[in-house]
Amino acid sequence: MRELSLVLLCLLRISRKGVQCNGWSVHVPSDVTGELGKMVILPCTFTHPYKTFDRALTAIWRIKEPYNGTVIFKCVSQSSSELCKTAISHKNKYKLLGNPRHKDLSIRVDNLTWSDRERYFCRVELAGDVQDKYESRNGIKLHVIAAPRIINITVSSSRDHTFQARCTAEGEPAPALTWTGPLYSNLSSTSSSSHRITKELRSLTHDGKYTCTAVNSHGRAEGAVYFYKFRASDSSSFMILIFVPLGIKVVILLLILSFTFFSREGPPSAPSSLARPQLPECTYENFDR
Repeated sequence: MRELSLVLLCLLRISRKGVQCNGWSVHVPSDVTGELGKMVILPCTFTHPYKTFDRALTAIWRIKEPYNGTVIFKCVSQSSSELCKTAISHKNKYKLLGNPRHKDLSIRVDNLTWSDRERYFCRVELAGDVQDKYESRNGIKLHVIAAPRIINITVSSSRDHTFQARCTAEGEPAPALTWTGPLYSNLSSTSSSSHRITKELRSLTHDGKYTCTAVNSHGRAEGAVYFYKFRASDSSSFMILIFVPLGIKVVILLLILSFTFFSREGPPSAPSSLARPQLPECTYENFDR
């Protein structure tokens, strides 16, 4: 009954800012925000019931869920005079900033990507009694923000011989896209993820420059594409455009071949005065001589 009372007391002392039980506590913020491509710090501090502690200490960070989540960082300190040596740092992007001996497990996350938007849990383990382990239960939710960026802008044709311009941008919050340029007709917009959006112009008919602008609370970005549709006035003009340049090339080629042929043949050479006269060729042998 006494053990059950202690467990209930421990549960009642769980707060949103931290978890406390029998002298143990873990304090983490509920949310942290970082910018795409930059670094962010995940704070975590704790307390334990010992006045002094000189045994081995292990600091652990997980993602997704407490206790069974994927371990992304781990370091071990064998004594109070030894620094916490990193044993695990997933993709080498997690660095210990705090000093676990001073009850600080804070880490730095470098080069934030969209995949880093997870919930993080810190844990401390003290060598000795199996109960000397404590982990944050609610964890820290990491949010990633980003200014808009145009990642693709193209013009393409469809099977019905119509043309469309497509612009894809990303950012967090998801940016608003607008098209400016010559007159156009139908618009359609689709979003493939929480931070990416695509907007398409259909049935392009006017030549010119089309500009796509992406805007969110952190900035704006622009991209442009040029559209020129080939138009032939009639079939005769089209044939002239095709065959006149071809005929000119054939004439030039014939002139080059003629010049090459006559330059190789050259003028007939005069007979040399020093050449010896050739004797008539005999068709028989004189055996009397």
